[in-house]
Amino acid sequence: MRMCLTSDIGGYYSGAIPEDRDQFGLKGDFVTSPEISQVFGELIGIWFVAEWIAQGRPSRGVELIEVGPGRGTLMNDILRTIRSFPAMADSIDAIYMVEASRELRATQKNLLCGDDAPMTESKVGYHSICRNTSLPIVWTETIKSIPIVPEKMPFIVAHEFFDALPIHAFECIEVPPNQDAARSDADKSSPSTRTTKPTLQWREMLVSPTPPGSTHDSLRTPPSQSRETPPPDFQLTLAQAATRHSMYLPESSPRYRAIKSRTGVGALLEVCPDAALYASDFAARIGGSAQHPKAKPSGAALILDYGPGDGTVPTNTLRGIRRHRRVSPFAEPGLTDLSADVDFAAIAEASMRASEGIEVHGPVDQAAFLEAMGIRERAEILIKSLAGAVGNSPDSPAGDATAVADDACDKREAAAADIERAWKRLVDRGPGGMGKVYKALAILPENDGRRRPVGFGGAVVA
Repeated sequence: MRMCLTSDIGGYYSGAIPEDRDQFGLKGDFVTSPEISQVFGELIGIWFVAEWIAQGRPSRGVELIEVGPGRGTLMNDILRTIRSFPAMADSIDAIYMVEASRELRATQKNLLCGDDAPMTESKVGYHSICRNTSLPIVWTETIKSIPIVPEKMPFIVAHEFFDALPIHAFECIEVPPNQDAARSDADKSSPSTRTTKPTLQWREMLVSPTPPGSTHDSLRTPPSQSRETPPPDFQLTLAQAATRHSMYLPESSPRYRAIKSRTGVGALLEVCPDAALYASDFAARIGGSAQHPKAKPSGAALILDYGPGDGTVPTNTLRGIRRHRRVSPFAEPGLTDLSADVDFAAIAEASMRASEGIEVHGPVDQAAFLEAMGIRERAEILIKSLAGAVGNSPDSPAGDATAVADDACDKREAAAADIERAWKRLVDRGPGGMGKVYKALAILPENDGRRRPVGFGGAVVA
């Protein structure tokens, strides 16, 4: 997944896609919430404003950090919203964008800073100035390049970021006995290989080339994933022996161990170590850690992605997306978007292990979060504003007044319908609807549960 998505040579986000095609939008492979409606990003901005207010309205030291910023649309909407709250806007010291793709960094810079804005390079990353706020923007390839400063208040957003992090897949098998009960002192073999009775062990699913001449039929590619793509170049193969990942990752959480004991042979499991690393980093920046002590926890992280919200461990969720259709994740590597369901419970576990100074709220359905944030009310305001934004042209001949009025009315109605359709799509709770499939999770400074954040059952703190 890492190679296919971000490799320097031919990665999906780093050069494989032709210049005349985009990953995002209707003409690309998928559409994200910020691209569907500006209201999404505006409400995320309001969420951070609410947290800034709740945490004492500091006059300086705020950092905005986005991981996986896409085309920069979300951050652009967040910044435009925060500008309406001058005191918070003035408290921001810098904006950080964590982006591995050189091409997407350029796209983000052009949107946020302007096509002609220079970008300089330093040991930390790439630097430019936001044209709307005059704030410095720093692009880094990894979040580890952003200094952790205890006095800072980091506001972190991760939208459809965790789903693109590499996963490891495992299957539980029964290993037959292969050792005599007697064991010499010289036997240094692992206990997992010295069995006198059958044992349950995890085996890793590895990526291997498909046999020459393979077809969709021979590979049993689901019909829904075989359209418009050649037969997959790769396939998943069960490892014949234990790997270092299979011996450690499935044993790293009680949730994973319970699956083996409860389900036994045939149990499946997906683990994303990178998700734990990022979650731990978020928690350390907000709540402090042994390596980075923080006298007073501050800041917040908002994670929005898709995956189970009931603590279920994802299984068999690796998918490929191309031109808004599901395709095999092993066909045309580098030209296909890859993703997997996010294990929100694992993110919560990793966060709380990393820092005693944080607490986790959620996940909640995206619909519940956005409705609590006022998506309906904001959309209604935008629709009402159309009446003043689209009107008669003062330069139109008198004889054309009726035609101009009719045209203006048609434009208003079309724009209003677009706004209505967009916000309802974001909160759709139907099967496969974004409001149900997507979840929101928040990491906040520890406060013994006295204050729930807005969108998670709490109210704005004055």
